Amino acid sequence: MTLASPEKVVLGSIAFGLFWILAVFPAVPFLPIGRTAGSLLGGMLMIIFRVITPSQAYAAIDLSVLGLLFGTMVVSIYLERANAFKYLGILFSWKSRGAKDLLCRICIFTAVTSALFTNDTCCVLLTEFILKVARENNIPAHPLLLALASSANVGSSATPIGNPQNLIIAIQSGISFGDFILGILPAMLVGIVVNALILLGMYWKILYMKKDEETALEEVKCPDDAASHQFSPVHMSHRPSFEDNNPTSEFRSSPNQVSLYATAGEGNIRRSPCGGGDVESGRNLSGCSREGAAVDSFARKLEEKIALEGEHGLQEMANCIENGIPIEPAEKKETLIKKWRRKSWKACLYLVTLGMVVALLMGLNMSWTVLTAALVLMVLDFKDAGPCLDKVSYSLLVFFCGMFITVDGFNRTGIPSTLWTIMEPHARIDHAGGIAVLAIVILILSNVASNVPTVLLLGGRVAASAAAISPSQEKRAWLILAWVSTVAGNLSLLGSAANLIVCEQARRAKPVGFTLSFWTHLKFGFPSTLIVTAIGLLLIRS
Repeated sequence: MTLASPEKVVLGSIAFGLFWILAVFPAVPFLPIGRTAGSLLGGMLMIIFRVITPSQAYAAIDLSVLGLLFGTMVVSIYLERANAFKYLGILFSWKSRGAKDLLCRICIFTAVTSALFTNDTCCVLLTEFILKVARENNIPAHPLLLALASSANVGSSATPIGNPQNLIIAIQSGISFGDFILGILPAMLVGIVVNALILLGMYWKILYMKKDEETALEEVKCPDDAASHQFSPVHMSHRPSFEDNNPTSEFRSSPNQVSLYATAGEGNIRRSPCGGGDVESGRNLSGCSREGAAVDSFARKLEEKIALEGEHGLQEMANCIENGIPIEPAEKKETLIKKWRRKSWKACLYLVTLGMVVALLMGLNMSWTVLTAALVLMVLDFKDAGPCLDKVSYSLLVFFCGMFITVDGFNRTGIPSTLWTIMEPHARIDHAGGIAVLAIVILILSNVASNVPTVLLLGGRVAASAAAISPSQEKRAWLILAWVSTVAGNLSLLGSAANLIVCEQARRAKPVGFTLSFWTHLKFGFPSTLIVTAIGLLLIRS
């Protein structure tokens, strides 16, 4: 494609330059409108400057990508609502042997979850949790945060639904879900290991703790606190729980430690677990043992029984205690029904998600498969889907619309084609030197213009160049583009949205935030990106 008229080249470059500035620096002083508004502004300027027509702008928006992105977000929201990440604390701390072991677990688990639920979602859900674990165990936070961000990027490269640029590549290339995984999975697995080794090598000394020799994380105070952590992009809370199916057995086993007195006529109950306490005041007793918690549970059941059934209920409960029969609350039947419904819903949710993955592996249309799974979950939930749909990042979808229009307009100026014509003879993937040149171009553009615009600008051109060699090389070119553009996000803090999410979530974390600086990230990201990218290129299969 030749260069367009000088007016279109200049005006199109201005529109694209403004889009790029706002995409990379969304809070610039002269126009702090953010990425989403910046992408719309860039697209609108392309139309106002007559670089493209309104009909061409509509045609530039890829509805398949938007549908796939929307469906993925909805499925992730329902999985989060079902506490799919509830047992993260157990996975991270169970029989862990210190900070280095914890870092390796973060790398592995993050890679897997980011491949299935996108890297951005993974970072949103895990950042505050990892900060909490680091704080509780007196571990420096920045190695763990770097492990989270870098592993999320590397892990997301393995599947078409791992990140937005992979979605675009999978749809534009026509590569099936299964072929995509088989082509990149070996590189991803080795890349995660190498990335973890680099982290360990760089932070070995500061990750060393005295407790490393003593199975540190098994001896932390209140280990159930991390295990019961509830995740939310905005607010995170702890819900310590005491599980006891029959508190009366604990009550009977320690009569000297706990006393219960009931006066049926007045309906007042006084209990003194752990040597003190006052039920009438409504205060929770701190520092109590498991037996104290069991007695509290027993007393609550006793209060409910008296309130609902009066003196007859109290006498019935006394008979149950005397005969060793478990006490059943009045609402037991209703509670069991709710519990059964909740478990059934979770089972259906996991089955639908598994079915979605199987359908993708079978090669069905990715966008409609994910949208169907999202719709099935809405129907099975049997509630107003509004609250869940409100959590969808519509600003991201709008950003993509504006970006599609802006990039298409910039392509029509002829500048990308002219630059590629100069680079193409040196970036052919039929020899090692050409692969190296292509990888360097992708690395630089991904950190300058972001990875998604890089894929939109280079995708078709790289594929056409490789197709001239052989069809198998065309597929390999797409996979190389997916691998390098994704791992390139680890180079600097601005390289990917996942990095910015980790940085911002950590800064706003409560009670004490943590600042991950640009230079701290670059010190690790630069060598890690070059090494992991180079090793992965050797393992990409077509």
